Amino acid sequence: MAQEIERKFLVKGDFKSEAHSELRIVQGYLNSDPERTVRVRIKGDKGFLTIKGISNASGTSRYEWEREISITEANELLLLCESGTIDKTRYLVTCGSHVFEVDEFYGDNDGLLVAEIELEEEGEYFEKPEWLGEEVTGNDRYYNSALKMNPYKSWT
Repeated sequence: MAQEIERKFLVKGDFKSEAHSELRIVQGYLNSDPERTVRVRIKGDKGFLTIKGISNASGTSRYEWEREISITEANELLLLCESGTIDKTRYLVTCGSHVFEVDEFYGDNDGLLVAEIELEEEGEYFEKPEWLGEEVTGNDRYYNSALKMNPYKSWT
């Protein structure tokens, strides 16, 4: 099984000056059940279908399966998705030997900045840039599938 191991953090400072890539992403969910999410994503000019399993106890790893699909298929599948769409720009920032994916959210999640880092193993060391804030790994409300149902603007 393909295992995704990642940690998630809030962003507290300027990261854009360090970004070497940015790409607009729009995604929806055919199924947002935490035990098996099925996501449709348009990333730039490419489409993807992704299935994710339930996270482990620490929230750092879970099963992930992803395949590229045509942009036409992705647009058609987005029409079948549950209500609520995630719209964001993803910035890639290299720090040491790792790449952080920093998502700047729009729409109902405007103002939210979340950085993710994918690791080879759960206890792997990585450098933390100055702009990296509080760790939110395992906090379900920061999952994109949760943000579509309970958007950032509705948090108190």
